[in-house]
Amino acid sequence: MKSRASRISLLSEMIEFAIVDGQLHDKEYDFLYLLSKELEIEKPAFMDLFRKRDSFLPIKEEFFRILHFYKLALLMYCDNVLHEREDKSIHEIGLKMGLNPKAMDRVLDLMQCSPNHIVAPEKVICAFQEQHN
Repeated sequence: MKSRASRISLLSEMIEFAIVDGQLHDKEYDFLYLLSKELEIEKPAFMDLFRKRDSFLPIKEEFFRILHFYKLALLMYCDNVLHEREDKSIHEIGLKMGLNPKAMDRVLDLMQCSPNHIVAPEKVICAFQEQHN
């Protein structure tokens, strides 16, 4: 992500997604905080995102939309509890990003079957490329 506004937007969307089930688990917070460091968002700005909601900026490149979807899925599974609201919300977000529903389901199925809910990024990209044919 290039601009600070786009990085803030992504992190804000992930925070909103993390609390869609009504609570923020410690593992979800840790994941988000680690991601904020990676995105070079300082802690005060990170904490502000829990109090206010920024409008989301669309991600133009499909590759980055896929990566964002995968990060959301990792966040969804990091507390080892899959809530119905999370499942519904991740599909809605993916559709808003213009991602293929079958590819999203494929990635989520792969993650569900994985013992640690982690899938190699190449497999994630491959699941979406398969749907292009």
